[in-house]
Amino acid sequence: QRRVTWGIFSIWFTKMESDRETKLQELQELAAQAKSQGEAVRTLKKGGAPKAEIDAAVAILTDIKTRLAALDKALTVVEAPKFDRKSVEDLCKRRLIFIPSFEIYGGVGGLYDYGPPGCGVKSNVEQIWRQHFVFEENMLEVQCTCLTPEVVLKTSGHVEKFTDLMVKDVKTGDCYRADKLLGEIIDKVLVDNKTPFERKEELKIVKNQVDSFDATTLWNWLTELKAKAPDTGNALSEPYPFNLMFGTSIGPAGNLKGYLRPETAQGIFVNFRRLLDHNGGRMPFAAAQIGLGFRNEISPRAGLLRVREFTMAEIEHFLNPNDKRHPKFHEVKDMKLNLFPQDNQVTTGKIVNTVTLEEAVNSRMINNETLAYFMARTHLFLVKIGIRPDCLRFRQHLKTEMAHYASDCWDAEIETSYGWVECAGHADRACFDLSNHAAKSNVELIAHETLPEPRNIEIVKSTINNKVVGQTFKQKQKEVIEQLNLMNDEQKMAIQAQLDSTGEAVITTCNNESFTLQPTMVKFERISKRVTEIAYTPSVIEPSFGIGRIVYAVLEHAFYARPSEDGEEKRYVLKFPALVAPVKCAVLPLSANAALAPYVQEISSSLTRKGVSVKVDDSGQTIGKRYWRADEIGCPFGITVDFQTDSEAAGSKTVTLRERDSMVQVRIPIADVADVVRELVEARLEWSDVTSRYPLFEAQTLA
Repeated sequence: QRRVTWGIFSIWFTKMESDRETKLQELQELAAQAKSQGEAVRTLKKGGAPKAEIDAAVAILTDIKTRLAALDKALTVVEAPKFDRKSVEDLCKRRLIFIPSFEIYGGVGGLYDYGPPGCGVKSNVEQIWRQHFVFEENMLEVQCTCLTPEVVLKTSGHVEKFTDLMVKDVKTGDCYRADKLLGEIIDKVLVDNKTPFERKEELKIVKNQVDSFDATTLWNWLTELKAKAPDTGNALSEPYPFNLMFGTSIGPAGNLKGYLRPETAQGIFVNFRRLLDHNGGRMPFAAAQIGLGFRNEISPRAGLLRVREFTMAEIEHFLNPNDKRHPKFHEVKDMKLNLFPQDNQVTTGKIVNTVTLEEAVNSRMINNETLAYFMARTHLFLVKIGIRPDCLRFRQHLKTEMAHYASDCWDAEIETSYGWVECAGHADRACFDLSNHAAKSNVELIAHETLPEPRNIEIVKSTINNKVVGQTFKQKQKEVIEQLNLMNDEQKMAIQAQLDSTGEAVITTCNNESFTLQPTMVKFERISKRVTEIAYTPSVIEPSFGIGRIVYAVLEHAFYARPSEDGEEKRYVLKFPALVAPVKCAVLPLSANAALAPYVQEISSSLTRKGVSVKVDDSGQTIGKRYWRADEIGCPFGITVDFQTDSEAAGSKTVTLRERDSMVQVRIPIADVADVVRELVEARLEWSDVTSRYPLFEAQTLA
């Protein structure tokens, strides 16, 4: 039934998109006609044409403009929101899914506590992630410390570069993140029916790029859109960088400076040697970690989406930089994802969903098989936990926002009431991290591959003239040489090609400083060498997940309201997949009659022994309201113990089993119910199997 419903929706959605494309094309044609006809009218007037001829031309122009305005209005109708943020957040607070931390003291921005249902959802998402990635991909799971010495984060570039651009209210000093503020201002313009269609299309393209804007570009757009401080309407300062890390000191003397880690990845990188040894020296391999990260967000105003303490789940997949194939890519090569490549973000704004991953890799839209493989696995994971496929896309980083050392980056973005939100990043970080830590620590972080027999291989030989480099760049000599050594063979030969063709080449260091090389400074050449073993600094493919953001997106995607039986009050439901639901089964006695209590205890105990989380609700409310309460926290199944249970013969006693989304109930023996619920939760049994095996239950009778 769900597959049929999704199929119908897909057909409708495709037709809707096709109609919109037709109208957009018509709009562009009318705009071109209006421009051409306007020029014709001006030419007639300038040339002194007869009044009748001019009037006829003006009438044609008026008709074109009328049709253009009507079509523009049709295309600028504000769509109904897909998600009900207020109702979701009210439900989350009322049912203690998540709440502001230290609420009785007024709360602290960007800090949230999870209540019992929220803990259950978050824990289940983490466990599904662990099963989907760590177990199924044979990864090495680690848990590293949150406290990180300064030297580690200096080497990684975080101390200097882990910044966001900030603007201030010039009178109150209140701070705002510049790119997010610009995005919010653009959103307001986009929903204003007075904004012309062409201006909206322009601003949509701008919004796609705000994350990549430098301070000057951000300021230019904030100025053009007449941005003011949201809370006061006061003028704003120009954007400037703010480092997001929480600093601290380690030890009582305070001599060792450190930070709360902004990501979990560095703990894996510095342990690379031991992880490689643990893996028997075999490459490629992946290490994974679920843990806390800390970022001093400038203006956290979007619930769980922008917080200062959060759970991350990160994977570092180490592989040969010259061989980025994946042995399981064949399993996903025919999948088609919603891809938002660089070029489309700054031109058409269109999603590409017609190419397979194999085609995307072959055309170099996606850099390599391993990156594409993890994008596919992320798509499958997010859909498995309840994310709507039509609200999931993979956006490629623009060249202006991609780190200079990165080969390719794609963010999994989920559409929510806050717009498209990055929830998982997929980056080809090349050899940057291991090379930097090796250079700073003087510890080799390399992998060896023994060849089956000696062979001649082609390597790139580097000849660096230290004297000339030193004379030219003086105190910056070390940075330049380190950057040259960090380059892979392909990058080195690209530099050599520039030196040969133009007589100079520009490199950019990890500190974003640029240096111009001359042919007298360095030479790269391919040579043949006979070897029995090859050694290399591994590249890293990094999928990184924000668990809190994913949990919030799941909440919005799972939420819906259905009218109550009296048609007056809406009943809220969280349609979590069973594996995500914090409580899998509610056990409800029909009344407070003591005769029903032993059966409730027997059933709840049998479910618990089989690993199924249970909530017994024996409050005095009606059975309908108790079902409602269970639906509100996403409980997929409910068991009702009634007076028929008590009246039936020993050994043949039955209860009702209810499915949340259909609200259909069956009559099922107590002896079967725990096993059936467990199989339903583990997706080894479909609800249709249950309804075909057991009789439907139509009504309940109070005795």
